[in-house]
Amino acid sequence: MQVALFQPDIPQNTGTILRLCACLNAAAHIIEPAGFPVSDRHFRRAGMDYLDQVTIMRHDSWSKFHQWRNEKGYRLILFTTKARGCYLDYRYKADDILLFGRETAGVPDEVITAADARVVIPIKPGLRSLNVAVAAAMALGEALRQTGSAR
Repeated sequence: MQVALFQPDIPQNTGTILRLCACLNAAAHIIEPAGFPVSDRHFRRAGMDYLDQVTIMRHDSWSKFHQWRNEKGYRLILFTTKARGCYLDYRYKADDILLFGRETAGVPDEVITAADARVVIPIKPGLRSLNVAVAAAMALGEALRQTGSAR
């Protein structure tokens, strides 16, 4: 299983998600530009000593990530508040890429269009969204459960 972050802009969230990936043995992708340097102390603190335990691929741009993904043949599953299908109803494959947008802006239309599927984590009406690290944990947990990779 793989997790991709589109232009992340909060270092603590990114560090937490990379720690999650390390603990659950999922590859991580950072699609640049990120809103902080990897030397950021908040990023390093959130990731702790787990950053050495995760496979991280950095992609210079959306177009380079998109090209790489197409060459590999991986499905791209976008988690967005603008989707209709519930993430629990989607059938994941072991090599899917779970994509999460920027905390402050989501993803642009070209990314939405490129996704093989768009799913939402339903929340209480009137509230905007979950923290991206919480959403990533929920999504990755469900995907691993479905594929049997969590064992």
